[in-house]
Amino acid sequence: MTINEAQNRVDEWIKSYGVRYFSELTNMAVLTEEVGELARIMARKYGDQSFKENEHQDLGEEMADILFVLICLANQTGVDLGRELEKSLEKKTARDAQRHRNNPKL
Repeated sequence: MTINEAQNRVDEWIKSYGVRYFSELTNMAVLTEEVGELARIMARKYGDQSFKENEHQDLGEEMADILFVLICLANQTGVDLGRELEKSLEKKTARDAQRHRNNPKL
Protein backbone atom coordinates (compact mmCIF):
# COMPACT_ATOMS: atom_id res chain seq x y z
CA MET A 1 0.00 0.00 0.00
CA THR A 2 1.29 3.49 -0.78
CA ILE A 3 1.45 6.20 1.85
CA ASN A 4 -1.44 7.98 0.14
CA GLU A 5 -3.48 4.78 0.17
CA ALA A 6 -2.66 4.33 3.86
CA GLN A 7 -3.86 7.84 4.63
CA ASN A 8 -7.12 7.15 2.76
CA ARG A 9 -7.63 3.76 4.45
CA VAL A 10 -7.08 5.21 7.92
CA ASP A 11 -9.51 8.03 7.14
CA GLU A 12 -12.12 5.51 5.93
CA TRP A 13 -11.58 3.39 9.06
CA ILE A 14 -12.00 6.39 11.36
CA LYS A 15 -15.21 7.41 9.62
CA SER A 16 -16.59 3.85 9.59
CA TYR A 17 -15.51 2.54 13.00
CA GLY A 18 -13.93 5.30 15.01
CA VAL A 19 -16.87 7.74 14.89
CA ARG A 20 -14.44 10.67 14.60
CA TYR A 21 -10.79 11.50 15.04
CA PHE A 22 -9.59 12.14 18.58
CA SER A 23 -8.40 15.71 19.02
CA GLU A 24 -4.95 16.48 17.68
CA LEU A 25 -3.62 16.90 21.20
CA THR A 26 -5.07 13.55 22.30
CA ASN A 27 -3.56 11.86 19.25
CA MET A 28 -0.19 13.45 20.05
CA ALA A 29 -0.40 11.94 23.54
CA VAL A 30 -1.43 8.56 22.07
CA LEU A 31 1.51 8.73 19.64
CA THR A 32 3.88 9.36 22.55
CA GLU A 33 2.36 6.42 24.42
CA GLU A 34 2.80 4.12 21.41
CA VAL A 35 6.43 5.20 20.97
CA GLY A 36 6.96 4.35 24.64
CA GLU A 37 5.55 0.87 24.08
CA LEU A 38 7.99 0.35 21.19
CA ALA A 39 10.84 1.68 23.32
CA ARG A 40 10.00 -0.80 26.08
CA ILE A 41 10.21 -3.74 23.66
CA MET A 42 13.45 -2.42 22.11
CA ALA A 43 15.03 -2.00 25.56
CA ARG A 44 14.20 -5.59 26.42
CA LYS A 45 15.01 -7.17 23.06
CA TYR A 46 18.16 -5.23 22.15
CA GLY A 47 19.13 -3.55 25.43
CA ASP A 48 19.98 -4.72 28.88
CA GLN A 49 16.50 -5.27 30.26
CA SER A 50 14.71 -8.61 30.19
CA PHE A 51 11.09 -9.33 29.36
CA LYS A 52 8.63 -9.93 32.15
CA GLU A 53 6.62 -13.13 32.03
CA ASN A 54 3.89 -12.93 29.35
CA GLU A 55 5.00 -9.42 28.32
CA HIS A 56 4.01 -8.23 24.83
CA GLN A 57 6.97 -8.53 22.41
CA ASP A 58 5.64 -7.66 18.92
CA LEU A 59 7.83 -4.92 17.40
CA GLY A 60 5.86 -4.86 14.16
CA GLU A 61 2.56 -4.36 15.92
CA GLU A 62 3.93 -1.43 17.92
CA MET A 63 5.45 0.15 14.80
CA ALA A 64 2.12 -0.22 13.00
CA ASP A 65 0.31 1.40 15.94
CA ILE A 66 2.72 4.35 15.72
CA LEU A 67 2.18 4.64 11.98
CA PHE A 68 -1.60 4.55 12.41
CA VAL A 69 -1.61 7.42 14.91
CA LEU A 70 0.91 9.41 12.87
CA ILE A 71 -1.35 9.01 9.83
CA CYS A 72 -4.30 10.19 11.91
CA LEU A 73 -2.37 13.32 12.84
CA ALA A 74 -1.37 13.90 9.21
CA ASN A 75 -4.97 13.52 8.06
CA GLN A 76 -6.23 15.87 10.75
CA THR A 77 -3.69 18.56 9.94
CA GLY A 78 -3.80 18.30 6.15
CA VAL A 79 -0.31 16.84 5.73
CA ASP A 80 0.40 14.70 2.65
CA LEU A 81 2.89 12.27 4.18
CA GLY A 82 4.03 10.91 0.81
CA ARG A 83 4.92 14.37 -0.45
CA GLU A 84 6.57 15.31 2.85
CA LEU A 85 8.65 12.12 2.88
CA GLU A 86 9.85 12.88 -0.66
CA LYS A 87 10.84 16.38 0.45
CA SER A 88 12.61 15.00 3.51
CA LEU A 89 14.60 12.51 1.41
CA GLU A 90 15.62 15.27 -1.01
CA LYS A 91 16.73 17.47 1.90
CA LYS A 92 18.70 14.66 3.52
CA THR A 93 20.33 13.71 0.21
CA ALA A 94 21.45 17.28 -0.46
CA ARG A 95 22.65 17.80 3.12
CA ASP A 96 24.14 14.40 3.96
CA ALA A 97 25.29 12.85 0.67
CA GLN A 98 28.97 13.11 1.61
CA ARG A 99 28.68 13.59 5.36
CA HIS A 100 27.97 9.93 6.10
CA ARG A 101 30.46 8.62 3.55
CA ASN A 102 33.17 10.73 5.17
CA ASN A 103 32.28 9.70 8.71
CA PRO A 104 35.04 7.39 10.01
CA LYS A 105 32.64 6.08 12.66
CA LEU A 106 30.53 4.48 9.96
